[in-house]
Parts: sequence; structure tokens; C-alpha cells
Amino acid sequence: MKTSATFYHAGCPVCVAAEQQLADAIDPARFDIEVVHLGEAKARIPEAEAVGVKSVPALVIAGQPFHINFGAAIADLK
Repeated sequence: MKTSATFYHAGCPVCVAAEQQLADAIDPARFDIEVVHLGEAKARIPEAEAVGVKSVPALVIAGQPFHINFGAAIADLK
């Protein structure tokens, strides 16, 4: 059974680099990853905040947020 994961980002250079590295590092046989561009899908910002995302890029696996570097604060995306 695959574990669901969501990668939240804002399209900034830090986020794009993290997404590329993530694509190389995460085993697609183990994880079902959804990529959410919060700059384009602003309606999903409350969802990201509800699971504890404070900045992007961030990867949420099974409800646990993992912040990767720092591209933008969630507050800056609103």
C-alpha cells in the first residue's frame, strides 16, 4: 500500500529545485505524491496550514510536515 504525500510549493527557485530533487529521491512505488502549487491554488493554503505547513517548500507525509529549505512563508502567499 502506498503512503500519501503532498508537496506544497510556490514556484520559486528554491521550491523548483526541491521538487526536482524530490522527484529523484522519492520512490514512486512507495509514495503517492501530489504536487500543489500554492501560488496557483490559493484555496488550498488553509489545508496546508491545517497540517502544520509554515513555509514552502514543504513535504507532508501521512499528515506530518517536513519543511525543506526556505522559499516563502505561508503568510506571504495569502
